[in-house]
Amino acid sequence: MIWYLLYPFRGTTEAPVLDPNHPLRSGFTRYGRYAASHVLSTLLISVAVAAVLIYPFPFLYTTDFTNGASSLPHQVWTDAHLLDEKTTCEPDVIMRSIWVHGSYFQALEKDVLLGALELQDELLGPTIDFSPRQSPGSLERPAEATKYLTFKQRDSLHVVNGLTNESWFFHSPLQYWSCSSEIIERDHDILATVNQRKNQPTSVNVTLRHSIVFSGKRFEDRRLVAADALVITLIHRRDSPVGSLWQERVQALANSMAHKWRVITPHDGRPSQLYEFQFRLMSKVDAILLGSAYSLVLIYFLFSLSKLRAVKSKVGLMVTVVAQIALAIISSFTICAIFKIDLSKIPRLGYPVVIFSMSLENIFRLINSVILTPSEDSTSNRIGHAFGETAPIALASVAQNLLILFGLARVVSSGVSAFCTFAAIAIIFDFFYLSTFFLAVLSVDVRRTELSDALAKASIRSHRPAHDNHPRQTWFDTMLQGKIAMSTRIAGTAVMVGFVIIAQWHFFENESVARILRRLIRITNRHNDLNPAQSSLLVEVHQARSPTSWLRLQDHETAREVINIIKPAAYSYTARVFDPYIFVLKGSDRMLSAQEPLLSPAIYDFARHQLTPFLVTVLVVTALVRLLMNYLLWDELSETEDTNSSQDSLLSVKTLHGGHHLDVALLTASSAGHLVSVGLDRIIRVWNIKEGGYNYVLGAEKNSPRIPFPILAICIEDELHWLALLTIDRVLLWNLVDLRWGPSIKVEPYRHKPEVFFFGNDDCSNIPPLILVRRDGVITELRPELGESSSYIIPEDSVVASVDALAEKAFPPKIMTSTREGQVHLITQEGYDWVSSAINVSPPRFIKEREFISIQALPELSFFLIIRSQTVDLVDSQTHRAIYTFKVDPIQPKSLKAFHSRPRRMRCGSVALWSFTIAYLNTYTRDLVVQTYSPQNEDESLCFCDPESPSRKTCCPWRRAKETRRIIKNPGIWLALPSGIMVGVRKRMPQKYLNSCPPPSSQISGLRNRHHTHHPVAAPQQAHDDWEVWMFSHFGGKQDTWETAPLCIDAEDDGHLFVTHLGPMANVGSSSVVVGLSNVIKVITVGQERFETEDVTGPGSGVPAVSSRRRKGPSALRARPAVPFKKCC
Repeated sequence: MIWYLLYPFRGTTEAPVLDPNHPLRSGFTRYGRYAASHVLSTLLISVAVAAVLIYPFPFLYTTDFTNGASSLPHQVWTDAHLLDEKTTCEPDVIMRSIWVHGSYFQALEKDVLLGALELQDELLGPTIDFSPRQSPGSLERPAEATKYLTFKQRDSLHVVNGLTNESWFFHSPLQYWSCSSEIIERDHDILATVNQRKNQPTSVNVTLRHSIVFSGKRFEDRRLVAADALVITLIHRRDSPVGSLWQERVQALANSMAHKWRVITPHDGRPSQLYEFQFRLMSKVDAILLGSAYSLVLIYFLFSLSKLRAVKSKVGLMVTVVAQIALAIISSFTICAIFKIDLSKIPRLGYPVVIFSMSLENIFRLINSVILTPSEDSTSNRIGHAFGETAPIALASVAQNLLILFGLARVVSSGVSAFCTFAAIAIIFDFFYLSTFFLAVLSVDVRRTELSDALAKASIRSHRPAHDNHPRQTWFDTMLQGKIAMSTRIAGTAVMVGFVIIAQWHFFENESVARILRRLIRITNRHNDLNPAQSSLLVEVHQARSPTSWLRLQDHETAREVINIIKPAAYSYTARVFDPYIFVLKGSDRMLSAQEPLLSPAIYDFARHQLTPFLVTVLVVTALVRLLMNYLLWDELSETEDTNSSQDSLLSVKTLHGGHHLDVALLTASSAGHLVSVGLDRIIRVWNIKEGGYNYVLGAEKNSPRIPFPILAICIEDELHWLALLTIDRVLLWNLVDLRWGPSIKVEPYRHKPEVFFFGNDDCSNIPPLILVRRDGVITELRPELGESSSYIIPEDSVVASVDALAEKAFPPKIMTSTREGQVHLITQEGYDWVSSAINVSPPRFIKEREFISIQALPELSFFLIIRSQTVDLVDSQTHRAIYTFKVDPIQPKSLKAFHSRPRRMRCGSVALWSFTIAYLNTYTRDLVVQTYSPQNEDESLCFCDPESPSRKTCCPWRRAKETRRIIKNPGIWLALPSGIMVGVRKRMPQKYLNSCPPPSSQISGLRNRHHTHHPVAAPQQAHDDWEVWMFSHFGGKQDTWETAPLCIDAEDDGHLFVTHLGPMANVGSSSVVVGLSNVIKVITVGQERFETEDVTGPGSGVPAVSSRRRKGPSALRARPAVPFKKCC
């Protein structure tokens, strides 16, 4: 809620994101990484704490208020609160009392009981075997006000004989013995009598509970063992002569009994106060309001859950969330019982809904943050990054709510104040269980791929700094324009404050606004108005319980019984409560004989009788959870233990050796983990990286056809797992799953070098057609099942300089080529024919007309990039129009690669992105330049609309896009993963050049530098092995990450030949690349690799896609991208 209040100053309602280097965020990140890496330990800690706090719960609460345990909340509103003295209403009854003390906590001694009986009889007259009920015809009422009443007149005025303005009744602990001194004398076990008759009713059906007849009680084993004061209470109506006589006689007793009793009289300035006692059952309106609150919270929960694409088992997440909230609530109840916080004054259904609404905010913020982290990162790093980002916000929310509750607790009634205390404790426990229990379960879900599908497909937004320069609008205008959602981020605080206000309104609904404000202004004075003289006298007596606190501890059942007597149809009554006369038996020792227990008596009973079962239960539950987790997560736990040592590193390098004797010349791979390598030793080897590097030599079978060398190009079809080998005069096919040869087809030999070789689309064929484009402009389509081939020649007689293709599923392929003369052609297949059309994209004036042009395809967008030396045109493959021109540094030919976030549909049907990146080598410096484009505003997207057409409010035209540049020195060779993470291999720079060539961290704000600080100096004979792997992640915008690792940890074990230049590089899976290092193959993985066979770059997948997977030379592997999107019009 605080972020909404700060909107006029900050210009946004989004919670601030701390810098990655901030101590608080880095601390939470380290903790989150540790918790995700040590799931079992984290979960066991939360389970142990939960068991410690849940096991005592049934022993600390009871429905019987008289046994020393806390009372469970009922479906009623109960309270006893002080009213303003300026209240004009007449009290329903008047309450007068005397408190009788003996020695400290010795009020149940016989001499104290007999002395109290004597005082009671002096005040009320003889009360032995008190039975005031009389027949209606025998009632004798006094004719007028008098100072003397006969016993018959006294009994006739008793409320049991009818409610009048002169009615009265009383309750006294002496009624346990029928107010008989003889019975008291004969009683040899006072405590047994007191505990046996604790539910004894009086003549008006008021139960003589310990709470109303004793003050300062001590309990053991749910039994009263001592009391500090006997409380004799008279309750009478306004005109009752019994009340007048009581007042006169008690003042006389203070003087006449001075030799036996020390009497402390009430303060003369304010001898009485006005209280209201309530006992209100939940009304239909209350039920409707609570039902609506639960319904709204449930709808919000289910709606938010339905929008999460990150969870397969939504039921499992629901159970986890409910379990976390239930643990927080029960733990809070236990803490409140330990510290004697009375929660029985508010209906029990009000407690869960408040905590539920506040907890969901932090839960969904954490889940969404995990979704937005790159899926290639390790589980521990992903969880750590998400927790480090969201935990400070959650902590700020907790602090904010604690401050609000603290302020509210100061101005509300005692019952609502207890609720505020409970809510504060529950908020703290909810954050604890979020940081342990939920975090551990979430990391398990991620590791077990419960979240992997959506995590591998999650949309990753670029970072939008809060200081972007754009016109600031008012919050209301921005909300009307749809730029601010009516977020539920304030729902928890709103529900909490709203419930406190409603609860307070239940207790003060009859007060006017002016009276409420006056009471709030005077609230501080209310706690400091005790007379100093009287206070000093009470301190000398050492009362275990003050009259005010005793009054507030009255059981709600007593209030209900009194209401049934004096106002049967009401839910509350007001009482003028006079301060008690305190009688202390002379000769009593009022010095503190023992320290008053700090905790609830039920705690000490629990410790005496349940400590051993409690410890055994906690150990057994923890052990069972440990065994269960070991059984369910045996594979994940072992994997976690293996990776703990390297959890801080995203990069891992494995070596595939023994496959070739000479250098590797060609590489291609699939997302399913198949890798095919061709070596100069004329060996074609197929690797299965998913199965740990299992491999076999292609063509080694007995019936295998002869494979002619050299191999000019290779490619793999992902869906049907076909491998195609292009030789000089034929194409050979091999099925990677069935391990069998397919049909071969002849091609025209001795033509120009192939530029592109990839599988096309044909849903009617078991083997898709193959498309081959040669440098001389000849396009050849090969249909292996039919044994046919057809060729098409680009009309202009020129040499192809660059070529790329769109092979979209269910759509005919499109091939765009550029020539050395600077011409661009788009060739589209129509049936079995090919149609060529020239693309006339006018270059800038400063560009030469015949300048070298290259092509880059964007399959997921159905766009092409036309690349010149200093400009890049973004061209629509359907309209052949350039919608934007990027200005770049001088580009080294064929070095540019483009990748982008996951395309999504706009309401108008067009395609839009959250970020778009082009990366290329600078012609002069050979540095890698990374240019990222993103919208100016958080709520906008980069739209591929006609620049001349009007754009929607959520579309950001390319001319307004924000550009971010990054420079990487000495990049070597590199590729981009489907997530947009860039991975490269380079020659490690000598130590003396490291300072002059800093990593990108010195040029990019907010970049997380994970560079290894240890740089061993290579020996002269090992200088050729001094290669390093680098990884640069700029996608996601949360923070940029730079990391390096050695490519060869032990060069002798790799067994590779002398290396001066790296071999080919290719993508494999979704998180790995392979590179040839002489005669061995290095597999470089970023994070965790899952080798999913599905197309992770298709529509709806949610992962930033590599727009072009162009390899060096003819070993190009073409993805099968999605159906193109409609453009804005």
